Amino acid sequence: MAEAETRADAVLVADDVRKRYGDTVALDGVSLSIPAGEVFGLVGPNGAGKTTLVRALTGTTPCEGTVSVLGAAPDAVDPHRIGLLPQSFHPADRLTARELIDYYAGLYDDARAVGAVLDDVGLADDADTWYENLSGGQQRRACVGTALVNDPDVLFLDEPTTGIDPAGRRALWSLIDDLAAGGTTVLLTSHSMTEVERLADRVGLLRDGQVVAVGSPDELIAEHGGDSHLLLDGVGVDADAVAAALDAEVDERDGQLVVHDVALADVGRVVADLEDGGVDFDSFTWAEPSLEDVYLQLTGEALETGEGRR
Repeated sequence: MAEAETRADAVLVADDVRKRYGDTVALDGVSLSIPAGEVFGLVGPNGAGKTTLVRALTGTTPCEGTVSVLGAAPDAVDPHRIGLLPQSFHPADRLTARELIDYYAGLYDDARAVGAVLDDVGLADDADTWYENLSGGQQRRACVGTALVNDPDVLFLDEPTTGIDPAGRRALWSLIDDLAAGGTTVLLTSHSMTEVERLADRVGLLRDGQVVAVGSPDELIAEHGGDSHLLLDGVGVDADAVAAALDAEVDERDGQLVVHDVALADVGRVVADLEDGGVDFDSFTWAEPSLEDVYLQLTGEALETGEGRR
């Protein structure tokens, strides 16, 4: 889709947005356009400008440049149409999950039924438990519920699944899928590349306050992710011996040897060639390029999660 067409249909637009905090440049000419019903993943290292951009789009941080939400300036948009889950959110400990979501429901004229929201975020069975007695993952689910209770047209989710167990994470992913299918526009920030790759229609990668890449996960992986490869583990496994046995490019990453450009269908042959060449190794893993590889390539920083499709 052409940029002009994208902007004509856009729900969220940032055009040459800039923000400085003293000598620190937080945003340096960021331009993005997000259409209705899209899940847009915003990723980048800490300090890249993600939270500042979310604050600019929600009108909580003044910036240079142009920002619009639903065709208007952020501070002119009906707040009933916006949902926001900040990364740091600390409700009162002595409210139950039901009371917390009911409180936020009371801020809107036409809020969703509290029970339905509790069902959506998986807290129906713990609705009457004080917030302080919920697990960390349950607390985060309750916070997600406060951002959904007004049935927003645009939903900002800053690290929504932090602390949530795998089953709860998948349930929230399914909920976000359903919201987008119903027309809700979602801007998602996350350090989980698995989460972003699973949810996002498109991804924008920020580095040093600038957008360095935008595209679908598959497009970014194809352009920046590199090749499929074999990872070899073992004490004393020799890179030169591996390269000689395979006549292939080999390098080292995080204590493993990486044999590049190995298709899945070739794994058996490659392992046999290593054994024939007398190369000793303990285990091997075949890996496709993933969004984590894109992140590493474009930022030069490894993720603490150690994710990737294996």
